[in-house]
Parts: sequence; C-alpha cells; structure tokens
Amino acid sequence: MKLHLDRFEGMNAFTGYGDGHVVINGRRVATSVVVFADRLIEPWEAGPADRLAAADLTFLAALPLEIVLLGTGPRMHLVHPRIYAPLSAARIGVEVMDTPAACRTYNILLAEGRKVAAALML
Repeated sequence: MKLHLDRFEGMNAFTGYGDGHVVINGRRVATSVVVFADRLIEPWEAGPADRLAAADLTFLAALPLEIVLLGTGPRMHLVHPRIYAPLSAARIGVEVMDTPAACRTYNILLAEGRKVAAALML
C-alpha cells in the first residue's frame, strides 16, 4: 500500500509498505528497523515477535520518547509486558500492533509533533 506524505519535510515517514518490507521516504527497507523522525536503526537485530527480549527494547528507555509503536509483522502478536517493562518504567507508552498499523499510526503521531518511534519486525 502506498501512503501519501503530508507535513513531513525533513523527517522520516512511511510512504508505503507491503509483504516483508516498508518504504521510508521512498526507500524500500526489508530488514527489521527502528524509525525515529530524524534517524533509522537498520538493521534492528530483534525478533521475530515470539523471540523478542527486553534487551531488544531497553536502549529505547533512555531516549526522549512519548511512545513506541511495536510492529510485530503482518499480524499482531501478543508481547508479554515484561518484554517492554524497561519502557514502561521510563514512562514511555508502548502499543503493540501489526506492522502496517504501526506505519499508519506512526505517521499520524509524527504529524501531531509527538516524540514517537516505530520498532518494526519484518
């Protein structure tokens, strides 16, 4: 699916997604990735969702974030709260959803000026 850019000048935004990939500012990414407004961590050495560990997310707890969107692939997989406990302890919200929903939600929150990261398992 192709997404349209709106108010994202100079920021990383999702411009599309499909089977096994996302498109960030027109560039296809086919590895797990963490997306911030100003940078990417790729590849992100995490996942799949059933093997995700707290250590995969701990580094995010030290960052000035309001929310982390955890995209678990083409389908939403439940993630035990102990996995994202370091983020909760740092008062960073965590939303677990499928990767396409995480892409759409990230763009909305980014447009609102929120401090958001999308951690996507592809």
